Amino acid sequence: MPATVLNSLMEITRAGGAIGIPGLYVTGDPGGVDEAAKVGSLSLRLGLGWAKSHSFVTGQCPVMKYNRNLMMAILHDRVQIAKNVNATAIPLDQAPQGYQDFDSGAAKKYVLDPHGMVRSKG
Repeated sequence: MPATVLNSLMEITRAGGAIGIPGLYVTGDPGGVDEAAKVGSLSLRLGLGWAKSHSFVTGQCPVMKYNRNLMMAILHDRVQIAKNVNATAIPLDQAPQGYQDFDSGAAKKYVLDPHGMVRSKG
Protein backbone atom coordinates (compact mmCIF):
# COMPACT_ATOMS: atom_id res chain seq x y z
CA MET A 1 0.00 0.00 0.00
CA PRO A 2 1.57 3.35 -1.06
CA ALA A 3 0.56 5.19 2.12
CA THR A 4 2.13 2.73 4.57
CA VAL A 5 5.16 4.90 5.31
CA LEU A 6 3.10 8.06 5.82
CA ASN A 7 0.61 6.30 8.10
CA SER A 8 3.50 4.83 10.11
CA LEU A 9 5.02 8.30 10.44
CA MET A 10 1.78 9.61 11.92
CA GLU A 11 1.79 6.77 14.44
CA ILE A 12 5.32 7.43 15.67
CA THR A 13 5.43 11.24 15.45
CA ARG A 14 4.76 12.92 18.77
CA ALA A 15 1.69 15.06 19.31
CA GLY A 16 2.29 18.52 17.89
CA GLY A 17 5.10 17.21 15.69
CA ALA A 18 5.74 17.94 12.04
CA ILE A 19 6.01 15.53 9.14
CA GLY A 20 7.86 16.56 6.00
CA ILE A 21 6.98 14.62 2.86
CA PRO A 22 9.49 15.45 0.11
CA GLY A 23 9.18 12.10 -1.67
CA LEU A 24 7.67 11.27 -5.01
CA TYR A 25 3.92 10.85 -4.87
CA VAL A 26 2.48 10.98 -8.35
CA THR A 27 -0.87 12.44 -9.32
CA GLY A 28 -1.72 9.28 -11.18
CA ASP A 29 -0.13 5.94 -11.98
CA PRO A 30 -1.88 3.66 -14.47
CA GLY A 31 0.23 0.77 -13.12
CA GLY A 32 -0.61 1.52 -9.46
CA VAL A 33 -1.04 -1.28 -6.95
CA ASP A 34 -4.75 -0.56 -6.45
CA GLU A 35 -7.54 1.55 -7.97
CA ALA A 36 -6.84 4.46 -5.63
CA ALA A 37 -3.14 4.55 -6.52
CA LYS A 38 -4.02 4.57 -10.22
CA VAL A 39 -5.58 8.02 -9.77
CA GLY A 40 -3.04 9.29 -7.22
CA SER A 41 -5.17 8.78 -4.10
CA LEU A 42 -3.58 7.54 -0.92
CA SER A 43 -5.37 5.94 2.02
CA LEU A 44 -3.99 8.25 4.69
CA ARG A 45 -5.15 8.15 8.28
CA LEU A 46 -5.62 11.92 8.25
CA GLY A 47 -7.84 11.70 11.34
CA LEU A 48 -4.85 10.41 13.32
CA GLY A 49 -2.72 13.31 12.13
CA TRP A 50 -5.49 15.74 13.02
CA ALA A 51 -5.99 14.19 16.49
CA LYS A 52 -2.25 14.49 17.21
CA SER A 53 -2.08 18.06 15.83
CA HIS A 54 0.52 17.18 13.25
CA SER A 55 1.83 19.70 10.77
CA PHE A 56 2.28 18.32 7.26
CA VAL A 57 4.66 19.86 4.72
CA THR A 58 4.78 18.50 1.20
CA GLY A 59 6.55 19.32 -2.01
CA GLN A 60 9.59 18.64 -4.06
CA CYS A 61 13.07 19.23 -2.71
CA PRO A 62 14.12 22.86 -3.37
CA VAL A 63 17.05 21.85 -5.54
CA MET A 64 17.69 25.37 -6.84
CA LYS A 65 18.36 26.47 -3.26
CA TYR A 66 21.40 24.17 -3.13
CA ASN A 67 22.40 24.25 -6.79
CA ARG A 68 25.17 26.88 -6.69
CA ASN A 69 26.82 25.65 -3.47
CA LEU A 70 26.79 22.07 -4.73
CA MET A 71 28.20 23.12 -8.10
CA MET A 72 31.03 25.02 -6.41
CA ALA A 73 31.81 22.09 -4.12
CA ILE A 74 32.02 19.78 -7.14
CA LEU A 75 34.17 22.21 -9.14
CA HIS A 76 36.62 22.60 -6.24
CA ASP A 77 36.81 18.84 -5.56
CA ARG A 78 35.25 19.13 -2.11
CA VAL A 79 32.55 16.65 -3.11
CA GLN A 80 32.94 13.65 -5.39
CA ILE A 81 29.33 13.14 -6.46
CA ALA A 82 29.94 10.13 -8.71
CA LYS A 83 31.76 8.30 -5.92
CA ASN A 84 29.20 9.30 -3.28
CA VAL A 85 26.24 7.96 -5.24
CA ASN A 86 28.16 4.95 -6.58
CA ALA A 87 27.74 6.05 -10.19
CA THR A 88 28.31 3.23 -12.62
CA ALA A 89 28.67 3.83 -16.34
CA ILE A 90 27.05 1.18 -18.51
CA PRO A 91 26.73 0.82 -22.28
CA LEU A 92 23.33 1.41 -23.84
CA ASP A 93 22.73 -2.30 -24.46
CA GLN A 94 22.91 -2.90 -20.68
CA ALA A 95 20.28 -0.23 -19.93
CA PRO A 96 17.37 -2.69 -19.44
CA GLN A 97 19.40 -4.64 -16.86
CA GLY A 98 20.52 -1.38 -15.21
CA TYR A 99 16.91 -0.22 -14.83
CA GLN A 100 15.92 -3.61 -13.47
CA ASP A 101 18.78 -3.59 -10.95
CA PHE A 102 17.95 -0.02 -9.87
CA ASP A 103 14.26 -0.87 -9.44
CA SER A 104 15.31 -3.88 -7.36
CA GLY A 105 17.15 -1.59 -4.96
CA ALA A 106 20.73 -1.70 -6.21
CA ALA A 107 22.77 0.94 -4.38
CA LYS A 108 24.00 2.45 -7.64
CA LYS A 109 23.18 5.28 -9.98
CA TYR A 110 23.57 4.14 -13.55
CA VAL A 111 24.92 6.48 -16.24
CA LEU A 112 24.15 5.45 -19.79
CA ASP A 113 27.34 5.74 -21.80
CA PRO A 114 26.54 4.60 -25.35
CA HIS A 115 29.86 5.75 -26.85
CA GLY A 116 32.19 4.67 -24.03
CA MET A 117 33.26 8.24 -23.28
CA VAL A 118 32.65 8.13 -19.53
CA ARG A 119 34.19 4.73 -18.93
CA SER A 120 37.35 5.64 -20.81
CA LYS A 121 38.00 8.49 -18.34
CA GLY A 122 37.41 6.52 -15.19
